[in-house]
Amino acid sequence: MKGHLAELLDTLPQTGSVRWIGVRPARGQPMQIVDAVEARPGKGLIGDRYAGSSGKREVTLLQWEHLPVIASLLGVDEVNPALLRRNIAVAGINLVALRGKELTIGGALLRGVDFCQPCSKMETALGPGGYNAMRGHGGITAQVIRGGIIRPGDKVALSADS
Repeated sequence: MKGHLAELLDTLPQTGSVRWIGVRPARGQPMQIVDAVEARPGKGLIGDRYAGSSGKREVTLLQWEHLPVIASLLGVDEVNPALLRRNIAVAGINLVALRGKELTIGGALLRGVDFCQPCSKMETALGPGGYNAMRGHGGITAQVIRGGIIRPGDKVALSADS
């Protein structure tokens, strides 16, 4: 059975797509929605304040399908992804399944590193209960393995080398 579980964990036939991209140029600044971003190994996303600061958190990815869940938990109609302080929102592929795996996203190759837990700033950004609404819905952090340009609409998939 153990071999079967390992096979299931390594099988992800779905592909997703980039729905939204944002970078924060400096601390305290609002997210800037961009039409394209360059990912660089050891740097992260060019134009983002975290570029070059930590290999484990070079890029943050959010599950697009979780936005309505977060909104529902907050009792609002919708949540703007820019409020969630993540760089890229993707749809159609389970980000949790990409933790510890290599994924292609646009022209870049990333490695899913860890869960991206919410911070206390979610209470300010989303209102009372924002932190708890984000728990389990914060996405993942990733490291850039091979650089490239990422745009909305780009395909997101498990790397064939993963």
